[in-house]
Amino acid sequence: MGETTKVGYEKPIPLKTQDNHPYWDGADKHELVLQKCKSCNEYAQPPGPSCTKCGSTDLCWESQGSTVLGKVYSYVVSYRPFLPGFQNDCPLIIAVVELEHLPQVKIIGNVLNCSPDDIQVGLPVKMIWEDITEDRAMPQWVQA
Repeated sequence: MGETTKVGYEKPIPLKTQDNHPYWDGADKHELVLQKCKSCNEYAQPPGPSCTKCGSTDLCWESQGSTVLGKVYSYVVSYRPFLPGFQNDCPLIIAVVELEHLPQVKIIGNVLNCSPDDIQVGLPVKMIWEDITEDRAMPQWVQA
């Protein structure tokens, strides 16, 4: 029998905090969960301790499900790794994506399996979850 070697995930893993753990708990289950202000009904992404619009701390969390569509609102193509572990991902497309069903919400993520020649503002994308460890999944985007 041959020996199997498992290569670990080399990139930084986002930490769960008091303010963002429901977001990451949802991602780990391949589901988008967004923070929402109960006072003004605005969504907050990334989540925080209070509403960025009205300052209220009366916040809740809403599941958006596991089928999340959007379009590229803005992007940058990185040709050099800025953090350890990304050296084999270049060029890396980092996009701000406007959600289809909640256009006021923008989520930053990588657009995977896409050539820099094919990326453009308005490109339809779909959220996927990349299982990076046994108990952590990272939201990413692919062309829809």
